[in-house]
Amino acid sequence: FVLLAVWLPALPAWSMEAISPDKLVDNTAQEVLTIVRQDKSLQGSHAKILDLVEAKILPHFNFNRMTRLAMGKNWSKASPDQQEQLVKEFRTLLVRTYSNALTDYRDHTIKVEPLKVAAEDTDTTVKTKVMQDSGQQPVPIDYSMEKTNAGDGWKVYDVTVAGVSLVTNYRSTFNNQVRDGGVDKLLKTLVDKNRSLIAADKKADAR
Repeated sequence: FVLLAVWLPALPAWSMEAISPDKLVDNTAQEVLTIVRQDKSLQGSHAKILDLVEAKILPHFNFNRMTRLAMGKNWSKASPDQQEQLVKEFRTLLVRTYSNALTDYRDHTIKVEPLKVAAEDTDTTVKTKVMQDSGQQPVPIDYSMEKTNAGDGWKVYDVTVAGVSLVTNYRSTFNNQVRDGGVDKLLKTLVDKNRSLIAADKKADAR
């Protein structure tokens, strides 16, 4: 389900502060869908899809907070260096996952529920529905978003699909890894998984 987070790419930096979170999701979802549908060079190229993800998605995700939430109580067990590595590897895992599946959703549409956000609000949830083929139920996707004092607009710190939280889902996996072998085992698992995804992408692009 984390693949569907691709619907939240970045807008130009100048507009980050002014645009509301629901408008941000709505406007940029259409942009990404248009790019994926019209740019034929993206189809079959993991490298180009990855570039699109890097350019459009990363600026709007708070990977530091996402990693801390996914780690839960185990975050404090990691050293500063380990925490930095965890954020890096978790970010890589999510980006690779998004890039590998983005083209699968090019024929879908998304509907964003209007949201009233007060000027002083700093935390909200944007509710959306991914409309599937005729006869299939829409997939509800909620984006938990925050606005910090840094002036860089709204950022996603969790994604909930059909009632299942991305952060909570990973927390269970991370907890098991840390319990069985500490933070080092979790890091090794993430590194190995990312290497496997990268190798698979390169092999596919070489065909």
